[in-house]
Amino acid sequence: MSFAGPPMSSGSRTARSALQFGRTYVVRPKGKHQATIVWLHGLGDNGSSWSQLLETLPLPNIKWICPTAPTQPVAIFGGFPSTAWFDVGDLSEDAPDDLEGLDAAAAHVVNLLATEPADIKLGVGGFSMGAATSVYSASCFAHGNFGNGNPYPANLSAVLGLSGWLPCSKTLKNKIEGNAEAARRAASLPILLCHGKGDDVVVHKFGEKSSQVLKSNGFQDVTFKSYTGLGHYTIPEEMEEVCAWLTAKLGLEGNTT
Repeated sequence: MSFAGPPMSSGSRTARSALQFGRTYVVRPKGKHQATIVWLHGLGDNGSSWSQLLETLPLPNIKWICPTAPTQPVAIFGGFPSTAWFDVGDLSEDAPDDLEGLDAAAAHVVNLLATEPADIKLGVGGFSMGAATSVYSASCFAHGNFGNGNPYPANLSAVLGLSGWLPCSKTLKNKIEGNAEAARRAASLPILLCHGKGDDVVVHKFGEKSSQVLKSNGFQDVTFKSYTGLGHYTIPEEMEEVCAWLTAKLGLEGNTT
C-alpha cells in the first residue's frame, strides 16, 4: 500500500541535520548482563512505549536501549513533523531511500552501543521504520561501511525487525558480491523478521520480499515469521518468538547467575 506525499527535497534533509535525537530510555538487565540491544520505535512513536513492553519480557540477561527519533518533516505526512528515523514518502519497493537519514540513524545506534563492555553481545531491533533502520544496520555491518562510505564499527550479533522492510535493497548485491569479508559477516549474522499478514501499513509481501533479498545476497541465517490476522502492531505470540530466538541465538543463560 502506497502513501502519496511530496517528494523528499535536499533542503529538508539539510535542515534536518541540525535536529536532535529525543530522550533515550534504558531497561537494565535483571540478571547477568550478556547482551545489549538498541530497540527503535516506529514512525510517530517514542522510546518510552517500547521500553515499557521490553521490560516485561522474560529476558533478564539483556539490557535494552530505547532511543527516541528526531522530530522532523516527513513526506508521507505531507511534510508535517513527526518523530522519524529518516524521511519516507512512499512505502513500496520502488520508493527512493533517504540514505542520509538512514546513515544518521544507524550511526546513532552505533554510538549508543559504543560504550558497552567488550564481552557483551550487541544487537539492534525495531518496529516498522525502526525495523527498517535495524535491517539497514545489518547491511552496513556486513559491508563494513555506512552508505556514505564511512566505516561501520559495531560488531552485531543479532538483528530483529517487526513489521518492517529492507531499505536500499537494490544496492545490497553490490555491497556483498566479490567481498569475501562482507560475505562472511552476512552469512554469520542472525536476523529475525516478523510480519503480520493483515498489515495494511507495511504490507506483508514487502516484508517477505525483504527477507528473500537478504537470503539471496548471502545472509544465510534469516528467519521470517508470518502471523495470520496480525495488523501493524505486535502481539504476545510475536514477542514470545522474539524471546525464544534471542535466547537461542545469543546463548542467554536466563535467570542463572
